[in-house]
Amino acid sequence: MIKLIASDMDGTLLNQNSVVSDTNIAAIERANQQGIQFIVATGRKLSEAQPLLQALKQPPAFITLNGALVYSKHLQPVLRIPLTNANFATCIQVLQKYDLYFEVLTPEHIYSTSHYQRIHQVAAFIQQLNPSLLYKKALEVATSRTELMQVTYISNPQELLNNPQVSIMKVIAYLGDNKTKFLAARHELQQATGLNVTSSSANNMEINNQQAQKGPALAQFAQQQKIPLTQVMAIGDNLNDMSMIKTAGLGVAMGNAVPQIKQLAQYQTADNNQNGVAQAIDYALSLNASSE
Repeated sequence: MIKLIASDMDGTLLNQNSVVSDTNIAAIERANQQGIQFIVATGRKLSEAQPLLQALKQPPAFITLNGALVYSKHLQPVLRIPLTNANFATCIQVLQKYDLYFEVLTPEHIYSTSHYQRIHQVAAFIQQLNPSLLYKKALEVATSRTELMQVTYISNPQELLNNPQVSIMKVIAYLGDNKTKFLAARHELQQATGLNVTSSSANNMEINNQQAQKGPALAQFAQQQKIPLTQVMAIGDNLNDMSMIKTAGLGVAMGNAVPQIKQLAQYQTADNNQNGVAQAIDYALSLNASSE
């Protein structure tokens, strides 16, 4: 019996055009009508994620920033796990040492030091989700997506360090044109105390507090809703989904998931361009029907 479904966004709930299909929306509505709660679990911040689900009659809850900040369906914060100042200082030191472009995410803002880099990284991400898209077209899509371009520009991330008005929830660094430096930085950060380093694509690394992961966030949310983990389904495609795939009683890998997620999951659905989330939801509904 499934009572709670958690779904990743990019590469999972969103198709190659970075929208939630009508088919997926309809499936979520069917689940809601059968008493199944739906929660989005994403590396995005709330203002990037929530506008894409406005078609739902019953709003979902949100695990955002890889588990650093969780919101109820009423958009009230129910869990908050920022990076410590020491953690953030380590991130800055390592990423600047290897000359990597990175962004800093708080509940309210995405901070960047470069408008050029921001646009091109978003375009590269869109092109990765849709390989047939020409880069020039990906740039046009990137600049037109207002929820992706809401960025605050600063001259130096050090400005945010020790600012009591700022809670750093996540740092995201990008591959750029030097893979050796990227891998060296990732290795160094993985060895640092108190950090969780994962990724939502082959071209980035996402750095959170060690306690801020989708799996623990999903477990805490399920506990708040008095839903045992055996009655939770989690759907994902990439490494930052691993902890929730492990946590849920039923882990689902997208058809386009990385091999590690496919090996871990108990069920594999279609890819994100073939409404894999809807197929997984219908599978949950069939399990519930057969258990009645």
